[in-house]
Amino acid sequence: MSRKIGMWMYTNGGGDKIQKNIKKKLRERDIKAITGFNPRHTIAENGELYNGKIKASQLDLMFSYNAGEQTQYQVYLYKALNSIMPIINSYEAFALTEDKFQTSFTLQNHGIATPDFELCHRDDTKHLKSILKKWDKMVYKPTDGWGGAGLTKIESEATLDMLMPFLNQMDLRFFYVEKFIKYDNTDFRIDIVDGEFVSCYGRKASKTDWRTNITSGGSIFLREPNDELIAIAKKASKVCGTDIAGVDIIYDMEKEEYVVLEVNGIPAFATPEQEKMGLNFNKKKIDLIVDMIDRKTKK
Repeated sequence: MSRKIGMWMYTNGGGDKIQKNIKKKLRERDIKAITGFNPRHTIAENGELYNGKIKASQLDLMFSYNAGEQTQYQVYLYKALNSIMPIINSYEAFALTEDKFQTSFTLQNHGIATPDFELCHRDDTKHLKSILKKWDKMVYKPTDGWGGAGLTKIESEATLDMLMPFLNQMDLRFFYVEKFIKYDNTDFRIDIVDGEFVSCYGRKASKTDWRTNITSGGSIFLREPNDELIAIAKKASKVCGTDIAGVDIIYDMEKEEYVVLEVNGIPAFATPEQEKMGLNFNKKKIDLIVDMIDRKTKK
């Protein structure tokens, strides 16, 4: 086959079947997908990158789609790989969407509403307390966390005082906090691929938590978007430079507007269980990804 791509994709939750489907559709277009192209096994030697016996420079593109197994080494090589071939998503888009502060900062500077946020030095506890007085409630977020891990709602100075020693032990250089948004405990997850709307579904927080993330006990339900939501998600994806994005949006009941919580660069496909409940966007998403790979690898 004249074109070859490296492919590193998650295999749990039905990911293995998705990978086989993408590989099959690429083969029909005379594109060979080398699966299991894990950057963990990539070695840099002088001016070349090797993954086993494969020279990275011989590939036309890298499709990286594995959030759960990323290590610092893999991320470090991500940038090097992107310097010699196209990557979906690009390293720049990946790095931006992995950082919650940089994402929110970028979105707001392009006219997209996000929760009010502040970034301050780790030693500026006095300023953190002044923010809490101004907002009443706020959420501490690790800038590089995912799945709701590490999110902490702060409703009093006592909570902040309890949190500070723990955060200091982590040797963080800065703290990122967002104003807690009054909302109905549901969100919209809108998938965008290559600038096109793919799907929308909702997530609802459990009765014992305020986070909608599935890993935090949230549940998925079918939900239809309106034109405004789709337009916001498309713009957020474009602003962040993502080829593929899952944009999380909630409705701010006080400001009466939609706000973007996060732009996820590796939004999951529907699992077999979710497909049974009616989430049927996998085929459209796969087709758009294959079309994009085809276009990006043409000589």
